[in-house]
Amino acid sequence: MMSGFVACMAAVSAAHVMAGESADPSLPPEWFAPPKTASELRITRFSQSPFLDGRDLPPVEERLPDDPVVIQPYRSIGKYGGTARITLWDSWQFFGGEHALTISADMRNVLPNLAESWSLSEDGRITTIRLRPGIKWSDGAPLTAADFMFRMNHVWLDPEMNPVTRRLVRGSKFVKIDDLTFQYVFLEPNPMFAGFFAHYGSQFADPMHFFRQYHPAYRDRDELEALAEEKGFITWMAMYRTLMGWGNEEASKVPTLRAYRVVERTPTKMRLERNPYYFKIDPAGNQLPYIDAVDAIIVMENSQMITFQAATGQLDFAAYTLKTQDIPLLKLGEAKGVNKVHIWRRVHVSDVAIQPNYNYPDPKYRALLWGSGERRFVRSLSHAIDREQINEVVYFGRGAPSQVTAHPSSRWYEQRFAEAHIRYDPEYASALLDELGLFDMDGDGLREYPDESKLTITLEYLDFETPKGITMELVRNYWREVGVDVRLKSVERRLQAERSQANRMQMTLWHADKVIDILFPLVPDWFYPHRSGWDIAMWNDWARYYQTDGELGEEPPELIRNLQNWGDELRTATTEARRTRAAKTLLAAAAENLWTIGTVGQAPHPVVVSTRLKNVTPTGIWGWDNRWTLAYHPATWYIDETPGKE
Repeated sequence: MMSGFVACMAAVSAAHVMAGESADPSLPPEWFAPPKTASELRITRFSQSPFLDGRDLPPVEERLPDDPVVIQPYRSIGKYGGTARITLWDSWQFFGGEHALTISADMRNVLPNLAESWSLSEDGRITTIRLRPGIKWSDGAPLTAADFMFRMNHVWLDPEMNPVTRRLVRGSKFVKIDDLTFQYVFLEPNPMFAGFFAHYGSQFADPMHFFRQYHPAYRDRDELEALAEEKGFITWMAMYRTLMGWGNEEASKVPTLRAYRVVERTPTKMRLERNPYYFKIDPAGNQLPYIDAVDAIIVMENSQMITFQAATGQLDFAAYTLKTQDIPLLKLGEAKGVNKVHIWRRVHVSDVAIQPNYNYPDPKYRALLWGSGERRFVRSLSHAIDREQINEVVYFGRGAPSQVTAHPSSRWYEQRFAEAHIRYDPEYASALLDELGLFDMDGDGLREYPDESKLTITLEYLDFETPKGITMELVRNYWREVGVDVRLKSVERRLQAERSQANRMQMTLWHADKVIDILFPLVPDWFYPHRSGWDIAMWNDWARYYQTDGELGEEPPELIRNLQNWGDELRTATTEARRTRAAKTLLAAAAENLWTIGTVGQAPHPVVVSTRLKNVTPTGIWGWDNRWTLAYHPATWYIDETPGKE
């Protein structure tokens, strides 16, 4: 067996230094390497927040693990106290998840976290994890291998919880070695599982001592279903998932490993307080986090109110739902001294990735998109878009026009993939449409099918996170200039999910994340059909066929089947040469075929902090790929009301 760090560097795609990028020199070097522990730094005395005094808790030394993890703050040792005011949709966005393995600040490496070490077998089939001794859940119960076994066997591999098992865990077996050591054993090579484990890490451990009362493997099924009905759930699975995601007022009962635990939950707000058993300290021996409590507004949809509150200093931290075009308004608040506006950069290679639905049931529309495999229609739509104008109008010229491909930090990135069919050329776009027999036959300026029926495309989308609405207004106008009639329809989240999963959308969109080297090989949503979803809705039937080995869905064309095979090769390859060949094949096919139509990406993203919130990095990467703030250690942020204090 290789050591965890060597295995990470040798076998996991995330562990290779990516082309053309270097670690941000303004960030602490400790954020790019496995964390030190108290014993390594000779820290022998520990302190706690006065907030915990008088609460009948064991001494802080007994609540910390045997050898606490030491986190270096961005700028300075903080001070205890205060309540942070934030917005919240996903709990990682402020205080981060706590995973057995985690992601370095440069998105390149898998690092130990709850685990003190990990290793990968030579054949890529076995990932072994060794937990740090003495870590505890927020209620004081010990973290053990059983908590990871519970989630794997009774959630990931439970046919009721997950009727279609994800390929990344399909055929796996959980093996407990002892209370702190366990293995994930796979039938076929799964050498990059550690990257998946690091990114989705909090989804790999449930406090078994708590959740066993909500699972039929440990409780009478009839009794459990009666409990679910009493609490207003259709099934026990729905009740379980809600508790797991802090989704209702009973979230306060659920133990956590995170820096904060829920003490109150309503449909619109959440109150959190520091976890007295949190396992990390600062270099001075102070138990983290510094901030005692968090008041969170739960964001359900895009909200202009959040922008207003951020601009007027009513929030200590706001970034989620903010857009590039909000920056001028937010900067007004900075000029008045009520906040600071940091400009991070979104991870998305395209803020708007337009998705034609290749499985839409209308045969004329499908033939237009696919035909005998030729791609003239989609290429014409791409060449009709003036991305430079979008960049100037929406992004102040600070974005990067791009198709959907790997992130520029990736060792597989090629500029030609990003620039494929990106030239603004409406004359060429019109010529391609003419070749397809699409002409304006009734003189209204819009094209018809060859049978003279109207060519009208409805593009339904959820206007959330990135500037989708304003971008699509421009795109619609570009397309009308070449005679293509696209009707825009903004929908809410539930309707988006329902219609996309039912294959009723002609065209939709989302933002193109999951493009760094940790995620691209594992969840390559943009490059071949491997899962069906509400956000990736361009080939759900082909994905279902792949997921179920042909039992459901629709058999895809030969080209798509070949790409699915290359995706399997990328996921299972145990050598860098094989992995690179598979990755480049998928990226080249995406550039040639334009499965999606990209617009502008790597956009500036406003991260607004109040003048009293300290230790927040002025630069960073914002997005799902690095779990927003996860690698920037928000447990080290602190509140200081001292005027002029930096």
